[in-house]
Amino acid sequence: MTLITGPAFQGKLDYSKKHWPESIENYFDGESCDYALAKGADVINNYHHLIRRLLDHSIDPVTYTDELIRINPCCVVIMNDIGSGVIPIEKKDRIWREAVGRCGCLIAENSDRVIRVMCGIPTAIKGELP
Repeated sequence: MTLITGPAFQGKLDYSKKHWPESIENYFDGESCDYALAKGADVINNYHHLIRRLLDHSIDPVTYTDELIRINPCCVVIMNDIGSGVIPIEKKDRIWREAVGRCGCLIAENSDRVIRVMCGIPTAIKGELP
């Protein structure tokens, strides 16, 4: 498993397409994909949005992430780092922020590599860059 993270609009998706071009046909967007089918994806983009949708449908995102790791250990997961900055006022947004952090930690722990992309520049946090 590979986790690609970093701030919004910093080139994470472009980086993944460059290094996993064979997977472009099996990219899933967490903003709109089917939850069950996403577990079979080669790449899941916007995983942080998928977590929001899971919470909105009363599905535990940590349990879902555990299942993803077990079912699809070769998946590339792309998610924004949303843990920095101002703490949200709305309770729902704080719960989402915490869930994204917990799921990100779980994915990172089970990944062979963790890559942070900032200004289009990848940095290996765990493992080596492809």
